[in-house]
Amino acid sequence: MATIKLILSKILYQPLFNALIFLVWLIPGHNIAWAIIVLTVIVRLILLPSSLKAARAQIRMRDLQPELQKLQAKYKDDKQKQSQALMEFYKENKVNPLGSCLPLLVQFPILIVLYYVFIHGLNTSNYGLLYHFTPRTDTINTIWLGLNMATPDRYILPVIAGILQFIQGRQIMPPKAKDGSKDPGAMISGQMMYLMPIFTIFIAGRLPAALPLYWIITTLFGIGQQWWAMKEPRVGVIAHQEKDSKETSIIERIEKKTEDVSTSIKHGVEVTVRRKK
Repeated sequence: MATIKLILSKILYQPLFNALIFLVWLIPGHNIAWAIIVLTVIVRLILLPSSLKAARAQIRMRDLQPELQKLQAKYKDDKQKQSQALMEFYKENKVNPLGSCLPLLVQFPILIVLYYVFIHGLNTSNYGLLYHFTPRTDTINTIWLGLNMATPDRYILPVIAGILQFIQGRQIMPPKAKDGSKDPGAMISGQMMYLMPIFTIFIAGRLPAALPLYWIITTLFGIGQQWWAMKEPRVGVIAHQEKDSKETSIIERIEKKTEDVSTSIKHGVEVTVRRKK
């Protein structure tokens, strides 16, 4: 565990911390809020290819939900056949069910490290982590739009963060089933859509205002990214075709041909017997 922390510190934390202090030095007024906004946008742009891949996979899985629900209902009494049918369905539609999760696993450590960078970058006490060539300022301005980024803001930024969290959750909600059936996954997503904003407001109101600001920027970026992915042309859904039915039809054809041959042979034998008589 200590080795992992050391690696994350050297590879992610220290470079991002130096980038933040450099931006504070570079921006007129040495304002930490503007530095947080700029660094968050830069990091999200770097992560954009993997983020878009995850967003496309998520939208694709959402489009497949009606067919997935049909298969789950059809084979609800046979879990083995259900699993087989689902895997065949994913293969037919060229979808990886984990496609929306894997890119996020790569991003998650970076976004968590960025969270700690913003906490520790609110004052000059951690300048010991700076590289010798990183320019720095003697003071860091933490006041932005009348808010102190170093102290909790209990109302404005947390509420904005909660609203944006709700909008983002609404974007990725799976469509309702046409037959009115209730999907447990969709029900959980619906509950989380309302619970997560409340949780966000509660937590953000107890953290330095720099953190809700970061939350707002990264959520805004996520909403824009999701909107862009949803505008892209969609690939149609290929309905699952059972292999058993194909095999049955082939067997039926063979049986029919065998029956025709048997009938022809029988008819030929009868004709021969008559001639002999």
